[in-house]
Amino acid sequence: ILHRLKIAQGHLKKVLKMVEGDEYCIDVIHQNRAVQRALSEADSLILENHLKTCVVDHIKKGQTADTIQEIMNVIRKS
Repeated sequence: ILHRLKIAQGHLKKVLKMVEGDEYCIDVIHQNRAVQRALSEADSLILENHLKTCVVDHIKKGQTADTIQEIMNVIRKS
């Protein structure tokens, strides 16, 4: 997860430099999309980890409805 976030950070720094340097708009968009992809991949890893750990623990404790609602809220905001 940390690796993916650092990749996103690197891409974002590049986007900032490109905008400051008044680079070609389409090139900035391509780099910005790389930021978004890296963040999306980080989100997927975080969610997978959450499902494998926290969700399992909550279900074992009988907190199934709350846990499902929490996941659904995240999905709906996507």
